[in-house]
Amino acid sequence: MFFRAMKTPGLAHIAYILGSGGEALIVDPRRDLDSYLEVVQSQGLRLRYVLQTHRQEDFVQGTAELARRTGARVVACKHPITGYADMQVGERQLLHLGSLMLMALHTPGHTPESMSWAVFLDTHPHDAWGVFTGDALFAGETGRTDLFDPERTAENAGLLYDGLHQKVLPLGDQALVFPAHGPGSVCGGNIAARELTTLGLERRLNPVFLLERAEFTRHKLRERLPRPPYFSHMEAVNLLGGLPPAREPSAILPLSPRDFEEASRVALIIDTREPEAFAGGHIPGSLNLWMDGLPVFGGWVARHDTPILLVLPEGTDATQAVLSLARIGIDRVEGLLSGGFRAWCKKGLPFERSDTLSPVELHEDSGLYQKLDVRELSEFEEGHLADARHAYVGELEERLPGLGLHPDEPVAVMCSTGHRSGLATSLLLRHGFRKVANLLGGMSAWRKLDLPLAEGPSLEGEASPLP
Repeated sequence: MFFRAMKTPGLAHIAYILGSGGEALIVDPRRDLDSYLEVVQSQGLRLRYVLQTHRQEDFVQGTAELARRTGARVVACKHPITGYADMQVGERQLLHLGSLMLMALHTPGHTPESMSWAVFLDTHPHDAWGVFTGDALFAGETGRTDLFDPERTAENAGLLYDGLHQKVLPLGDQALVFPAHGPGSVCGGNIAARELTTLGLERRLNPVFLLERAEFTRHKLRERLPRPPYFSHMEAVNLLGGLPPAREPSAILPLSPRDFEEASRVALIIDTREPEAFAGGHIPGSLNLWMDGLPVFGGWVARHDTPILLVLPEGTDATQAVLSLARIGIDRVEGLLSGGFRAWCKKGLPFERSDTLSPVELHEDSGLYQKLDVRELSEFEEGHLADARHAYVGELEERLPGLGLHPDEPVAVMCSTGHRSGLATSLLLRHGFRKVANLLGGMSAWRKLDLPLAEGPSLEGEASPLP
């Protein structure tokens, strides 16, 4: 038997390769496939199946392309959403791979066609070795139940609860749990940072198994997780099993500063440097989206058809940035700034700056600033500055007119560490705010210094008190 988990940086996504008897299957592959195929080939395996636990919402699937390239058969739940699958399977239908047996278990709630796959070894045919749960069950959490239809969040929560209790939990405490995402995914709330987990651990630690059905439903209704706008595009392309491979990162042209300036007239500039570097100097109108944030927030600031230009940290290869965007269906990266921001400055081209603050500086000069917290609502309510406005960074542009912030007065922007607030800072600058300061270290540093916090709702719509 061969087994390997394959993580996708930035997306908190995990695909799996399972092999036995010279055959292999891959569970929930992403769009760029070479790393999966290299593993399969290095183990001397023939790819027989591509298993889909559900239609993914947060990245482009590689399901159909992987089948096309290898001749493997796509296997998914019997449901209209998975009409492209070669094999649409029903409840408790069996799939054989070498000496392994897999059993399909319909576990809807996150999506209507969600399927978990229990794996049995031939030596222990009655005790599940593990279960691929997709987004139904994570370490310490379950998948969100508001995506398919927000009006049916409670109903979907009940379906998810029933499926996990009636079909997955009876597989036994010994069964390993293999979810499609880890901590940081937008497909679930407080996913635990356990590299490995079992049904036994989840039975003792996971809210879905600790709460009664009604309380679990209320728990899901309280999640209030943001829904990135690119999810709708992901759902559409994944109805067909995903997209073909994007352009190779090496095909993206480096542009001289002058050519970059010309191209920027019809393109969005994304500056992937750290917030401190962006604050020191950046191209006017550019957005600061740090490298590891591209797979999550790229889809908040750009559409799939938005032409994009990239400013990268010095000495950084474009591969990570281009792949991060391609994995969420954003393919129109049209150029890179050759030589980076330093080359831009050497040509005497215009740039602008923004400010930064330490927690102590903001605390001591609090009255000089309007304050904007751009974390998720649950983070904000757990502790924030008493007079801070709140708007999640992904929704900031939409909600900005109602926040009561004055463009001519200083604004201090904060998140947990300074990355999301770096993006928010750049958005405010694009909307004409003149004095914007990013709280470096964010609320994590604020808490470590034991500075005062308030709890509860925000003050949206009220004017900020200024001297």
